[in-house]
Amino acid sequence: MSTALTTGRPWRVIALFAVPLLIGNVVQQLYQFVDAIVVGRHLGVDALAAVGATGSMLFLLLGFAWGMTSGFAIPTAQAFGARDYAAVRRSVATGTLLTGVCTVLLTVGAPLLAGPLLELLRTPAELMDDAIVFAQISFLGAGATMFFNYLSAIIRAIGDSRTPLVFLTLACALNVGLVILAVGTLGWGVGGAALATVVSQAISVLLCLEYVRRRMPVLHVKRADWRISRADVAEHLRLGLPMGFQASIISIGILAVQVALNELGTDAVAAYTAASRVDGLAVALLQSLGLAVSMFVAQNHGGARPDRIRKGVTQATWISVAAAIVLGALLIAFGAQLVRLFVGDAATEVIDLASQMLAINGATYWILGILFVLRGALQGLGHALIPTITGVVELALRVGAAVVLGSIFGFIGVAASNPLAWLGAVVVLVPAYVHAHRKLAHEPINPAVATPTTPIAIVGPTDGSMVVDAVVTAPIVLPTAAQTASPLGPRRRLRFTPRRSRDRSPR
Repeated sequence: MSTALTTGRPWRVIALFAVPLLIGNVVQQLYQFVDAIVVGRHLGVDALAAVGATGSMLFLLLGFAWGMTSGFAIPTAQAFGARDYAAVRRSVATGTLLTGVCTVLLTVGAPLLAGPLLELLRTPAELMDDAIVFAQISFLGAGATMFFNYLSAIIRAIGDSRTPLVFLTLACALNVGLVILAVGTLGWGVGGAALATVVSQAISVLLCLEYVRRRMPVLHVKRADWRISRADVAEHLRLGLPMGFQASIISIGILAVQVALNELGTDAVAAYTAASRVDGLAVALLQSLGLAVSMFVAQNHGGARPDRIRKGVTQATWISVAAAIVLGALLIAFGAQLVRLFVGDAATEVIDLASQMLAINGATYWILGILFVLRGALQGLGHALIPTITGVVELALRVGAAVVLGSIFGFIGVAASNPLAWLGAVVVLVPAYVHAHRKLAHEPINPAVATPTTPIAIVGPTDGSMVVDAVVTAPIVLPTAAQTASPLGPRRRLRFTPRRSRDRSPR
């Protein structure tokens, strides 16, 4: 579906474009939100903490592989934009093979590492058994997770963003039903929660394959397409590995927070886990606005409309700040009630700690709103250095705050690491964008309406507001031009923009 962001009122265009992104982000967050509610209410605080204690380790291993395999869809998008359908099929074959290799390595090696890694992270002894079970089942089902994400990525790569959202929603609905059955009815414990996620994604993989078989012949791989060259493998790894490394950088911050929480005990881990599930739903809106701004700026920059960029970013900043204030007020007012969904009324210590974290985050969401918009704007302009620097600043502040403030102030110190990291990033972003904003005022304006484009999001792992993704925008061939176009058609312009912000919580 073509999306023209170069015409219309900037604030309205950005807001409307952010809606489907928001839906996808919210559905993604609902996976873990529902799991945490079922585990916490049926199995208790210790079980909820055990699931949360595995989050950093799962993100470290699965996040790298997920990011890398999502990047394998970038050559598919390039080939499809060039109308080189043989290259599309060869890219699908190459990506499938590499995803299979990653799956085998994870399935064989990761379950063996689960126990030693959890001990290295100083996981409380009372959580170890459940945490190991949850992690091992998650790793054994890595194939379902990997191929679900890869199939979604290659479907998006040919311009269909609706179908992956449908299958993601279906997988979430299946997961809700299965986790209630496995944990609530069958009594399979935290292992049942992990198994429910694996099975729901495995069913979604089968449905995706059937959909591709029936509706997407361009993705049908033939026998000859499996003759993959070293150049094919090298190209996919060249584009996939950066996304994997971005996820690895994110995981460093998550690991530091996890260690600090583990030293504070079970209640702290459970409180952070519950608060982070609520926090993730709130942050989804701000995250979606940031990606929408990045796409808006990229298209208008290509269409020589610096005036629209200046106006759109300013309007989006006010929208984001206003939304952040409303979200923050809701979390401060109703945070305790939301946390009770996970742990009930009896776990007063967990409720108090989680409420304090939500109050700290909610009061500073306006900083995060500015961060998302300004970083998205700079990425849309093609500036890679400053967003990278802000990611490093966030990482350093988050790790330092979690370790230092956590040792002094306990749980509050660890919770404060998030807004401190956001503030450090904004301090770098504001002068950088102001400089870019002033430069745009002197650039010529092209009054002509630019050709509509199709934005294709290659989405990698996400942890709260930490995002790994790449954006490919492809020009739409107008009917008059299509008749005279070359057999390969117009080529896509690839913009690879890894985006980083804060880590949210260990899962």
